[in-house]
Amino acid sequence: MGSPIRATSPGQGTYYLRYRDANDKTCHQKIGRTGDMDLDEARSRAKTLKAEITLGKDPRADEKAKKAVMTFDAFFREHYLPHAKVHKRGWKKDSQQYDLRLKQAFGNRRLNQIKRHEIQSFHAGLRSDGLSPAYADRFLALLRHALNLAVEWDMLDRNPAAGVKLFNPDNRVENYLDDDELTSLLTTLRTDRNRTVCLIALFLLSTGARLNEALQAKWKDVDRVNRGWRIPALISKSKRVRSVPLNDSAIDVLDQLDSEGKFDHLFINRRTGEPYTTIYKVWTRIRADAGLHRLRIHDLRHMYASFLVNSGRSLYEVQQVLGHSDPTVTQRYAHLSSKSLQDAANSASDAIGGAMPESQ
Repeated sequence: MGSPIRATSPGQGTYYLRYRDANDKTCHQKIGRTGDMDLDEARSRAKTLKAEITLGKDPRADEKAKKAVMTFDAFFREHYLPHAKVHKRGWKKDSQQYDLRLKQAFGNRRLNQIKRHEIQSFHAGLRSDGLSPAYADRFLALLRHALNLAVEWDMLDRNPAAGVKLFNPDNRVENYLDDDELTSLLTTLRTDRNRTVCLIALFLLSTGARLNEALQAKWKDVDRVNRGWRIPALISKSKRVRSVPLNDSAIDVLDQLDSEGKFDHLFINRRTGEPYTTIYKVWTRIRADAGLHRLRIHDLRHMYASFLVNSGRSLYEVQQVLGHSDPTVTQRYAHLSSKSLQDAANSASDAIGGAMPESQ
């Protein structure tokens, strides 16, 4: 065992164990700094290390193996994304989420260096940064899925994200607007300076479409003559082609767009010349200007459903228009249907009351 003193650290040295590996090559294994341990402790550790080497362990090989494990960034870009492009329709969102948060947090870490407590801290930190529980869960879900694949492909022994719990917020809560709130929203959407994002919101409110469906909508799928919009299976959540009827307000939105004949997509970001991929920041400002801080973009789809139900349309009709593959999903609007029926019943009561002779 040696303890060299370096010129860069006068008075300080490092304890090394000299040994021969399986190929009879002389190797030196660092034991520790002289400032961190005394000679007796260094000799004790050297003795333990010698015993392990005698039993076949090679410390240098172990260190090289650890360094050979790729970083999460290399894994994500060289292995995960090529796989996701083939097997996952939303791979572009995965790439955006990675660049937005995961790269900075875990990109430079080797796969076997990512610890569970770090993932838990990262997940909790997203809430501290103001992200909603559902949005924070998306980052954890992507990280967990990617690391599951690393385990499946024998690049990692176990997934450190496996035991980290999601926030799992109840996303079945809908925010319905009363007449004054709806007027405030429409006033803002008709006057705000970001016209394209406002038109996207009006289109969602007029069709009940999902945001991703609208952002990927193309002019070739719009039939003005028959007033219909075809949503391809590739972008439909149900993975089936569906048709959405275009009412007067939806047609009015199309008439205000200046992308027809110039671009493939309906909604184009004029700053980039590309279709929108997200409107989160602008929508956050718009809803605040309207005094509706808790109104989510997906609530516009719920509002459209409420328009249909409260006008007397059946839940079956709502299911077909919204493209629900499972009728139980549409049942969330049953309470609105009950209100509509109650109003109808009240109209009968009014008729009876009107015909009732006044008491003498």
